Amino acid sequence: MIYQTIYTNSAPEPIGPYSQATEIFNKRIIFISGQIGLNPSTGNLVSENFEDQVHQAIENIRTVIEAAGGNINNIVKYTLFLTDLNKFSLVNSIMHEIFKKPFPSRSTIEAKGLPKGAQFEIEAIAAI
Repeated sequence: MIYQTIYTNSAPEPIGPYSQATEIFNKRIIFISGQIGLNPSTGNLVSENFEDQVHQAIENIRTVIEAAGGNINNIVKYTLFLTDLNKFSLVNSIMHEIFKKPFPSRSTIEAKGLPKGAQFEIEAIAAI
């Protein structure tokens, strides 16, 4: 096997056939599966509020990266999924609070729907 999976109880259980993160041996490139605003303790959305979901999803990404031995600054690429691109400016302001220059690469996509009725999802690639 050329990779191993990374798991932490501090992030929500996967709700599909995927791992919280995957590590490629000898490369320390971590591929973090999409995280929505699930509370890791309950498995439910943290709230119906968009901003709350964004902050929780980012916290979930952070805990997975920390389980791999890194931190949020190790993200080199991330993808955002929004169910409403009218919230693009709002999500940009939140991302600007979290990421500092040099900024990671990023893609943003409008999705018709996300798991559990979430409004926001983030996936990332980290180099540790």
